[in-house]
Amino acid sequence: MTLFYNLGIHTLNALAHILALFNSKAHLWVAGTRDWESRITGRINPGDRNVWIHCASLGEFEQGRPLIEALKSEHPEIKIILTFFSPSGYEIRKGYDKADCIIYLPADTPSNARRFIKLVNPEFAVLVKYEFWNNYISELYRYNIPLYLVSGIFREGQHFFKWYGSFFRGILRKFRMLFVQDQSSFELLKGIGIKNVMVTGDTRFDRVVQIAATARNIKQLEQFRGEEKMFLAGSSWKQDEEIIAQYINNNPGRMKWVFAPHEIHGENIERLEKLFTAKTIRFSKFNESGTDARVLIIDNIGMLSSAYRYSYIAAIGGGFGKGIHNILEAACWGVPVMFGPRHEKFKEAVDLIKENGAAGFDSYSSFRDMLEKWLTDEPFYLKSASAASSYVSKNKGATAKILEIILPKRY
Repeated sequence: MTLFYNLGIHTLNALAHILALFNSKAHLWVAGTRDWESRITGRINPGDRNVWIHCASLGEFEQGRPLIEALKSEHPEIKIILTFFSPSGYEIRKGYDKADCIIYLPADTPSNARRFIKLVNPEFAVLVKYEFWNNYISELYRYNIPLYLVSGIFREGQHFFKWYGSFFRGILRKFRMLFVQDQSSFELLKGIGIKNVMVTGDTRFDRVVQIAATARNIKQLEQFRGEEKMFLAGSSWKQDEEIIAQYINNNPGRMKWVFAPHEIHGENIERLEKLFTAKTIRFSKFNESGTDARVLIIDNIGMLSSAYRYSYIAAIGGGFGKGIHNILEAACWGVPVMFGPRHEKFKEAVDLIKENGAAGFDSYSSFRDMLEKWLTDEPFYLKSASAASSYVSKNKGATAKILEIILPKRY
């Protein structure tokens, strides 16, 4: 099986180089993995105490971030080598100041894994949520370097739990500890004989609590909202936006409306603006004279998590595509959240729906009905708002639990 795995990795690597000629994300990854060795040697020195943390993309980075910052706070002498697989993570966080070296993870070939682990020589390594790269994991295991999974979550349909999954189950046994989000993951792993497991929860809860504590004031949103309620569509995509825009065009005076689209390039902003019959203004052009607009479009990156504090209800995008974006950033403020139908794989979404702190929608009518329920039934709204904030509060603390296991035995 290892032979087939390595053949697959080499094939995917070759395809990425071909795709790089036509696809911008593939080009960024291919270009970013060049000269990776010199980039590492330029940032660390022999004798440094290094920790390697890998995040597939931006969402996993947000889960790993509390752990990185806690490690740096308690042991500033440690050097953090942070790797990404996806350009959507690396390109946004390549300037993150708590990591000492940030690079794309080279393809998981045996030679890359050997060179990487030898060069970084980590005291321990952390993979966030998923991405089980066999050669890197095997190389760490070979040298008895502790490896941990943080905020892991497992489902019955994964390879580990199939009749043909012995190769993948072998990968899991090479971890020193698998820190998982829920009891269901624990039971699934227990069922295939994986015993190095502990339920600690999701570190993202610690991150959103931290974000809320340090959130900045955004006077433009205060001015735009005025004395009205405000709806915020965060990380929105086309299908979310078209449904919400239909409601706005029918009810422009119901609330003030803010959109923070996932893609902020000019062409997408122009497309979004054309959806509305009501007056619209971009955040970059907003001033006091723009308060008569009904719709404001945030055309920058970096303020969304702070913007949720001004909203009465929020909708989180992605639920008509590959999956929803971070709903906890809104929920931590006690804001009921809505999202599209593809949320079943997101534990926090399923949990919040059960607790009435969130709702899914798959059409204009389901969106309209839920929004009207929250706007017209104040006791129901207050119950939903309380459920959202309580859910975040009661699930924080995963980072401290993980550090208790990782650090005392080593420092």
